[in-house]
Amino acid sequence: MRVRHIAAGLVASTLVFTACGSSKTATTTSSSAAGSSSTAAAGGLTATGKIDNCDVYGTKGSIPFTPTSSGTLSLQTSLPAPGWFNGDNAAGVKDGYEYCMGAEIAWLGGLDKVSLTNVDFDQLVAAGTKSFDLALAEISITDKRKQVVDFSTPYFASDIGVIVKKDTAVTSTADLKKLSIGVQQGTTGADFATKNIAPNAKVFPDSASMFAALDAGSVQAVMTDTSIVQQQEKQSNGAEVVVGQYKTGESYGALYPKGSANEDAFNKAIQYMIDNKILSKLSVTYLSGDPTTVPFFTV
Repeated sequence: MRVRHIAAGLVASTLVFTACGSSKTATTTSSSAAGSSSTAAAGGLTATGKIDNCDVYGTKGSIPFTPTSSGTLSLQTSLPAPGWFNGDNAAGVKDGYEYCMGAEIAWLGGLDKVSLTNVDFDQLVAAGTKSFDLALAEISITDKRKQVVDFSTPYFASDIGVIVKKDTAVTSTADLKKLSIGVQQGTTGADFATKNIAPNAKVFPDSASMFAALDAGSVQAVMTDTSIVQQQEKQSNGAEVVVGQYKTGESYGALYPKGSANEDAFNKAIQYMIDNKILSKLSVTYLSGDPTTVPFFTV
């Protein structure tokens, strides 16, 4: 595991935005608990167990729910999502900010296993995926999405960031409008960019192809969540830089099937993680960059 650090400004605002993309063919893997731990602390808590590489906290089974599949939490996401889910496929993911959120929810629910499925992001937010308990995929909470799915208590705050190659000069919206821009299909970043910056922005089906286009020079800038472009900047080893962001005030939430009977329990588990600074610990461990240092552009 490569440990990433994030400044206190982000840790304090562990609250959110939109999204990451993925393959269109769902893949699933199941992981299980691996004994207990007593070394890692979060908000004064000591880890009481471990699921894969994730320390888990609190009393196992203290927030019970009825899972879709007996004995395991069925979790959906959209890969790749470095920092959030570390691994390029469902079978390879053993940790990451959101994966460990899922592990904690499973533990508090009395479970030892997380079954992860990689799905298409656009289908996920349109209620096109089935047979899961919840999804964590850097999903912005929006009124439009609420029409077909339900959302949790917000758990992470982010805005729309701009990333370019390091030799591309961008200090304003005027500069940005001169460039070819890439966005990911179905995200709030795509909606914002096409409405306010680049009506003809190039739309990609997932984050991997979007960032590959920036690497190859097919587009000159990419717009998506600030938290996500900061992860990409880290992954690029300095070849790409985050030059600015736009304030939107959106938040990430866990996505539930509409009318899920487990919503109250899942919300309690997420609030438990917020109150006990477990999410702050996950930010320090897995995420990269301080968003408060990124300048804000105006439209």
